[in-house]
Amino acid sequence: MSQSFNAFVVNKSEAGFSAGVQQLTLDDLPAGNVTVRVQYSSVNYKDGLACLPESPVVTSYPMVPGIDIAGTVAESSDPRFAVGQEVIAIGRGLGTDHWGGYAEYARLSGDWLEPLPQGLSLKEAMALGTAGFTAALSIQRLEQNGLRPGTGRVLVTGATGGVGSTAVSMLAGLGYEVVASTGKTAEHGYLEELGASEILSREAVSAQVPHPLEAELWAGAVDPVGGDTLAYLLRTTRYGGSVANCGLTGGPAVSTTVLPFILRGVNLLGIDSVMCPEDVRAAVWLRLGTDLKPKNLLESISHEVDLNGIPAVAGQILTGAVKGRTIVRI
Repeated sequence: MSQSFNAFVVNKSEAGFSAGVQQLTLDDLPAGNVTVRVQYSSVNYKDGLACLPESPVVTSYPMVPGIDIAGTVAESSDPRFAVGQEVIAIGRGLGTDHWGGYAEYARLSGDWLEPLPQGLSLKEAMALGTAGFTAALSIQRLEQNGLRPGTGRVLVTGATGGVGSTAVSMLAGLGYEVVASTGKTAEHGYLEELGASEILSREAVSAQVPHPLEAELWAGAVDPVGGDTLAYLLRTTRYGGSVANCGLTGGPAVSTTVLPFILRGVNLLGIDSVMCPEDVRAAVWLRLGTDLKPKNLLESISHEVDLNGIPAVAGQILTGAVKGRTIVRI
């Protein structure tokens, strides 16, 4: 293994805040029983937050962001992982509490790693990453609560983002009638290519109204937005339907009543991909390599940058200016 390598590092000291590519050595890496030669990572909303001078997610400095990792094992004292094996890791505090994937090498606990799922390349795994995993976990939870193709329309909010775009493609591939909402009128064609049969404006799914319930429209919904959009979904989901909430780009506060729950039996499903149990995580990744793998994943949903391209994308993802998924080529 090379004794020095490139990494994208954020740091804060009395001299101020810095973010950029610098040289590290293997001795700089944090503790762990597996060292991974990273080939790809990706840019998620949390990675954008990690690059802010006043980051709400980074717990200590210096920090290597990157909540997703895909690469090959370079060293291992964990009997579950052999040198040369292809592996992935997402969540678990990577990039916020423990150095993450924006570096040529990462050292971490084998408990956080899993073998590359069958049906996916390392690059495809990062085209999905945390965002795609979150979308898949949302769909699995919706199905566990009764959602099936033919039971009604499914709404995906924030549909041009990482979670939204992968959710649209996955649901369409499973045979659902997918409705997408977005604030980007120029991207309607993109969403239709992913499989959306109808597109609603952001305003249509976030308007505040005085009524606690509205017409029953949706059999289910994938919502990475939260805020007023989640309140709208709760008011308009059909009897017995479910809303999988997995984000807060629209804000953490939700103004609602108990009426959707006690009069319509609506289910609000909380989706957490960071500390997701190992058995659930393995089942979701298995599906991501099979029935939930988006059609034309690399061509239609993702694009690439290198370590030097991270700052621009990290800033854009926080303002909703990124379409689909961004792979970081290490």
